[in-house]
Amino acid sequence: MSHRTTRIAICCCAAVLAGCAKKESASADSTSAMASSTSSTTTSTTTTPAPVNLADVAGKWNMRSVPMSGDTSATTYVLTATANTSGWTISFPGRATPVPVKVSVDGDSIMLAAGPYPSVRRKGVQVTTYSVNRVQNGGMVGTTTAHYKVKSADSVLVLSNTGTRAQ
Repeated sequence: MSHRTTRIAICCCAAVLAGCAKKESASADSTSAMASSTSSTTTSTTTTPAPVNLADVAGKWNMRSVPMSGDTSATTYVLTATANTSGWTISFPGRATPVPVKVSVDGDSIMLAAGPYPSVRRKGVQVTTYSVNRVQNGGMVGTTTAHYKVKSADSVLVLSNTGTRAQ
């Protein structure tokens, strides 16, 4: 082999070795990147909302419920909340007697069940309501499903709730 051929062979071997070294290094880098990515994925947790503390919700709330479809007129009432699950009521304007509410809590959700009581929206009809509300940004939001007792099949209305603390 000539001196020139030897140099070319050495340069080619060096290039091949350099290429292999880069691949091993890249492989090691990607393996460690994958490992750190995997470990950060496995150590991260989904944030679940903190359970609601009824003592933080206690007081009077000015509530507004609007049907989710069709009629857009609002039903307004005052929700009186206590620091536990007993003693909650709904008071409608112009009605002397508040409606008692059964309360339960699951995580950040407050479930309310009331009735049957005379409907504000449908005169002469009894209604039973089931609501799920959450406290968000200092207000209360959620939905109510109203079941009206009528002679035909059950009549249901779903409403969107919003509420602010009474002053």
